[in-house]
Amino acid sequence: MHEAAAFSEYIIYADESGSPVLGADASDFPIFVLVFLIVRKSYYAGSLVPQFQALKFETVGHDQLILHERDIRRQSGAFAFLQVSVQTRAAFIGRLTKMIEEADIHLCCAIIDKEKLAERYSDPWSPYDLALTFCIEKAAKFLQSEGENGHAVHVLFEARGQKEDRHLELEFRRIAAGQPKIGRALPVIQSFNWQPMFVDKRSNSTGLQIADLAARPLGLAYLRPDQENRAAKVLQHKMVFPHPKCFP
Repeated sequence: MHEAAAFSEYIIYADESGSPVLGADASDFPIFVLVFLIVRKSYYAGSLVPQFQALKFETVGHDQLILHERDIRRQSGAFAFLQVSVQTRAAFIGRLTKMIEEADIHLCCAIIDKEKLAERYSDPWSPYDLALTFCIEKAAKFLQSEGENGHAVHVLFEARGQKEDRHLELEFRRIAAGQPKIGRALPVIQSFNWQPMFVDKRSNSTGLQIADLAARPLGLAYLRPDQENRAAKVLQHKMVFPHPKCFP
């Protein structure tokens, strides 16, 4: 059995928006966005999860509703009830936004501009690998500032498939071991015992759902800086560093 002190007081949930494949979604969303949601475990279990469970019970009568940004935006699937009226949709979105605004959470975000990446490099690295490097670095610096050095830090990803998960875990462990594809090895990253985990899409993880809700709005703020984006404004105040890491 592990000693409780070996575990970090924080947990990280990761999710993305956009395809990591160069050339995919070129006209609609030509970027790849990765978000790390960092949250203290005691707050997560004692306050954040119960709040989101309550929202689900009050909205649909059960807690199996999975907050998926795409379905909410399209008012489809389990969120078809948002089509009932403008008032219904506004009330739900307003409450969800307020909950995230008031939540004691911290975000790291990396945005890879795939068009610029392809233009600048003849044989560019995977946008996912690049974003992962940047997010781990930012998360490590935050955890270090919280005195978490030497602790085991679990990072939860939504499972995408055996091949994809195997590649991601390999790249994650390479970065954690001080062998990033970009830049140089940072001692701060190696100060932690990183533990990547891959979670089934049906797990109904509150942390993964919040990370999913954050990724696209932050990406849209990069693509369309002059467009009104209330969600992105709320999320900006949760950033570990003032702005997402944009590359190249």
